[in-house]
Amino acid sequence: MTNMSKSGKRTAASKNSKPIRVGVIGVGRGQSFAAGATDLVGMKLVALCDTWKEKLDDAGKKYGVSTYTDYDKFLEHDMDAVVLANYFHEHAPFAIKALAASKHVMSETSCNATLAEGVELCRAVEKSGKIYMLAENYPYTKFNLEMQRLYRTGEIGQVAYAEGEYNHPGEPDWTNSISVGLNHWRNWNPPSYYCTHALAPLMCITDTMPLSVNGLSITAPEVSDALPRQCDPGIAMLCRMDNGAVFRIFGLWLPGHSNWYRVHGTRGAMETTRGPGYFGPEQVRVWHDHWDCPAGTPKERTYVPDWPEHGDLANKAGHGGGDFWTNFEFANAIRSGKQPYLNVYRGVAMSSVGILAWKSALADGAPFAVPDFRKEKSRKAFENDHWSPHPSHAAPGQSQPPPSIRGIFKLKQDAIAKARKVWAKQGYKGE
Repeated sequence: MTNMSKSGKRTAASKNSKPIRVGVIGVGRGQSFAAGATDLVGMKLVALCDTWKEKLDDAGKKYGVSTYTDYDKFLEHDMDAVVLANYFHEHAPFAIKALAASKHVMSETSCNATLAEGVELCRAVEKSGKIYMLAENYPYTKFNLEMQRLYRTGEIGQVAYAEGEYNHPGEPDWTNSISVGLNHWRNWNPPSYYCTHALAPLMCITDTMPLSVNGLSITAPEVSDALPRQCDPGIAMLCRMDNGAVFRIFGLWLPGHSNWYRVHGTRGAMETTRGPGYFGPEQVRVWHDHWDCPAGTPKERTYVPDWPEHGDLANKAGHGGGDFWTNFEFANAIRSGKQPYLNVYRGVAMSSVGILAWKSALADGAPFAVPDFRKEKSRKAFENDHWSPHPSHAAPGQSQPPPSIRGIFKLKQDAIAKARKVWAKQGYKGE
């Protein structure tokens, strides 16, 4: 059982507690979760599942666990919880099946690829009584945890405006290596759909929920045409939050890495400092106007924050420590029987912001309301909303929305040729 120290901090699981038996689907990104499912967080990896048998067999030998290529057979394995690290647009159906099989679920982002999936997922969690957590790791970087702590002290007042950026370009060969095939989800994913890395930290810091969203897509053909992708490379979104604040969200793969957050409150402001690299220098800057500075507080300060706890474990994990914290919080939720902060309602809301922002972008920035997924009356109107640009979601006789405001355009043949050379080296022979 997860213990509490005398100081009130959460501690790693006791050696005498029964480990939570975990199965992971996806042996690409999923191996980060597999490696983190240890006694340090009170977990034990017992099974892996993937359709890529060769890679699956290698992972199974590495971890010494059972392997499955059939998800239904995987769910029959004797385990308590499932971690979903499969394709971005396929999480909800797998989560719903796992919940029906009485498994706790932690899902990589995004929770849902359609609004109908979001409604069904919320209902499935409620019916099962099981723990569901969105494995969104960016709220758990050292600087975002510190900004959450600072915000909760009230020093900068109530949030009025905030900015979040997750812009992650990559060298073309690397980008193609993680987007294998012309119909791979990354090659059809609108830029708004990956909004959770920018939005989730702001929601966690300020404890707010989105009410509506506007989106304007960025085409930049010189950037997007260098890859065999049908989607736009960038988007700017404006979210109206439930306290009246406005959040600006930016991403996704325009030139110039950017992972940055700023919060303006009614009594001051704070931000992560900009710098080179994926996570920057991990500094937090806080400042106040001279006429409204709390007594005994510097008008401005910049510092490197420390972990609130378990820094030795977080420093060894990927994504700025976030990969440790997601497993840790998931295990704590299962042991306590209480849903985590990143529960199904917050997860589906922020995932749906990406869907609705893309509807907005295709309508030249028109606002779209975000349903309150906590309430059946609010979400019921969307139970049949299967709107999606992904080819695998195509319904017979129905047209799909494009993942670019340019529509469906002809890919550059040299971009396709370069990608196929990369894919061939990986053993891929399809389109």
